[in-house]
Amino acid sequence: MGLNTSAEAPLPVGQVSRLIGGWIERLGQVWVEGQITQLSRRPGAGVVFLTLRDPSHDISVSVTCFRQVYDEVADAVTEGSRVVLLAKPEWYAPRGQLSLRATEIRPVGIGELLARLERLKRALAAEGLFALDRKKPLPFLPQRIGLVVGRASAAERDVLENARRRWPAVRFEVRNVAVQGVHAVPQVVQAVRELDALDDVDVIIVARGGGSVEDLLPFSDEKLVRAVAEARTPVVSAIGHEPDSPLLDLVADLRASTPTDAAKKVVPDVGEELERVRQLRDRALRSVRGLLDREERGLAHALARPVFVHPQRMVETREDELEALLARSRRTLGHLLDRADSELAHTLARVVALSPAATLERGYAVLQRSDGHVVRSPDEVGDEVLRARVAEGEFTVRVDSLP
Repeated sequence: MGLNTSAEAPLPVGQVSRLIGGWIERLGQVWVEGQITQLSRRPGAGVVFLTLRDPSHDISVSVTCFRQVYDEVADAVTEGSRVVLLAKPEWYAPRGQLSLRATEIRPVGIGELLARLERLKRALAAEGLFALDRKKPLPFLPQRIGLVVGRASAAERDVLENARRRWPAVRFEVRNVAVQGVHAVPQVVQAVRELDALDDVDVIIVARGGGSVEDLLPFSDEKLVRAVAEARTPVVSAIGHEPDSPLLDLVADLRASTPTDAAKKVVPDVGEELERVRQLRDRALRSVRGLLDREERGLAHALARPVFVHPQRMVETREDELEALLARSRRTLGHLLDRADSELAHTLARVVALSPAATLERGYAVLQRSDGHVVRSPDEVGDEVLRARVAEGEFTVRVDSLP
């Protein structure tokens, strides 16, 4: 029901508080679930005081109950336990404070916790937070390792000792936090985010020893799972022992079965690496020696070929071929010259037989006029002097008369 108020007609604080109390009074009893963060049982007191917290939303509310109500579950409920209680909301008007008065308390069973975790697991998996393609590879040799672990715990000792035993120069940035109870989730989340913001931290290990399902419950909290999923630095989960499997194992980039196993997976063993270097060096040496041996055998095989054993044999063979070709060319040239000489002799004989000199040798003479013209007919001459050419020379003749 609305109230008619204004700046000129405001309500007193007391009246507002009483009105709130009246509205809360009408709620009646409700079933409430939460985690007990504080528990006060004073000896002889008839009332037990509790603080009930919602880990998902970081909201707390005060709870009171009669001692006999709490004593019924005192063996199963302690600080950090998850409970479901039937309570009636109460409003303390003088202080404006809300509280719950419980009439029944029931511890949340393991089966119900596991069922809730399974539902959360399916929901986060549907978002892709556990996908393999989101996993970031770990560096081979991290400069600095962030470690989120309980103070002075066996898990811290196992990680530090085993890591330094494997690589003495390894450096750690340690954040000691609560690893169970109501303060575990906010402290672990804050530590992961602080380490993720450091540039020289190459990997983060979240480690805790074994424990019950309730003890490991903070490492399945949705806030922590999402904080690890958002981290840019690779995160290694090393929670509990091998059978334990909180949701942090699924979202982490690598799961280690124990804190000792985390140290072995994050930090390389200097002895193993030196042995691997030695093996690689020996393998490289064997490869080089094998290559040299193979090349030496190939070279020896090549040198054993006749062309390298008797290199002059090739020259001698070519020399014989050259002499044969030279003799052949000489014979061919001689045949050509003999044939040409024979043809020339025949041609010369024909020329001699057909030449005017040969005719003169047989007693003939050639008459020429003074102008050099050869006389071929008597009609061509008159009373004149002609030159007569014979085989042995020439002389002049005079024409006396013509027939």
